[in-house]
This record gives sequence, C-alpha cells and structure tokens, in this order.
Amino acid sequence: MLLDTNEKQSLTAKVYNHIRDGILDGTYPIGGYLVETRLAEELAVSRTPVREALKQLELEDLVQSIPNRGMRVQGITDADLEDIYIIRQLLEGQAAWWAAQRIDEAQLNKLAEKLELMEMYTRRNDVVQLAHLDGEFHAIIFMAANSRILRHVLTSLHQNARRARRSSLTAPSRADESLQEHRAVFQALEAHDPERAKSAMEKHVKNAHRYYDLE
Repeated sequence: MLLDTNEKQSLTAKVYNHIRDGILDGTYPIGGYLVETRLAEELAVSRTPVREALKQLELEDLVQSIPNRGMRVQGITDADLEDIYIIRQLLEGQAAWWAAQRIDEAQLNKLAEKLELMEMYTRRNDVVQLAHLDGEFHAIIFMAANSRILRHVLTSLHQNARRARRSSLTAPSRADESLQEHRAVFQALEAHDPERAKSAMEKHVKNAHRYYDLE
C-alpha cells in the first residue's frame, strides 16, 4: 500500500495515523503483532517512520513492545470502553455547559447543518455517514466550549471509541433516538441554557453507552 505523500503531513504522521486507524478499526487485531519490516513493506516506506510511529503508539498504550517478537497490539478493550464512556459522560456534559455560554452563530449554523444531514441519513439508515456526522457534531461543541485541554482529551476519547459508537447506531431504533438526543442538545445550546445543555449531553452519552456492542 502506498501512502499519499501529497498532503501537508509528515511521513511519520501518515504512518502513525494509518497504523492507529488500523488498530482502532480492528484491521490489526488485539493480540496480533506489528513488525517494523512488514509494515514498511506494506506501506512502501523505510523502517524509520514506522519505528517512530510505533514508539508513539506505545506511549498511548495501544501497542506493547515484546522482546524478539515486535509490538503486540493492545488496542481498546471492553474495560477501556467502559471507562471511556463514563469519562465522556462527565467531560462532555461540562463541554456542553461551557459551549452553551460561548457558542457563536457560525457554530450554531454548523450544528444545524449537521442535524439536517443526520435526519437525511437516519431515513436512509446509513450508519457509516451517521457515525461520521456524530463525530463532526461533537467536534463543533468541543470547539465552542473553548477549552483546548478539554477538546484534546475528548477528541482522543471519541477516536478510541469510534467502533463502539458506530456499532451502537446499528441497534434497532438507536439512530432515531440519537437524532432526537442531538436535537435536544442543539436546542439547549441555541437557547444558551448551560444546565439543559449539560443534562441533554449527559443523557445522550449515557444512552450511547447502553447500546454499544463489540461483537
């Protein structure tokens, strides 16, 4: 596989993103091994960016170095996801609380656009697009909260839980419920009501937690 070298991103970053995506999507399964030489051949790059990418992934506890074997994939376990959802509920409620006070018209308009698209893809039962839009909707709120630290933490949590978030949307009636929950969050933000926004967001994350399935 050849990586696209035309984008404004370092080669190491591209290799890192590719491997990280593969771990989070299950392409590189938990318990499997990542070997520098094989990855370098697969991505048609030298071993140096692969080595640097694996070091970063080790710092994030997504892989573990095993002597004479390579890097063993640790990935995101069921226990990790339980923690992620509990932490998300706490932090995203705070993000919505801040966002209700700080959000501007441009950001509200972007959220309204995402809601319109969610309605369309909910009717089409397109889970892939809904999961993508869900991420974009939340990302706008993270930006509106205007906390760099909170945005960084929540963005990472969302990335690590993306398989579970997509899986939850496949449950019967969940897509419709999720749409209504997003609408409730939007209405609270539009009204600049921090308490209602916080409550609506916490309810949304709690319900998503109930529905996820990692079969």
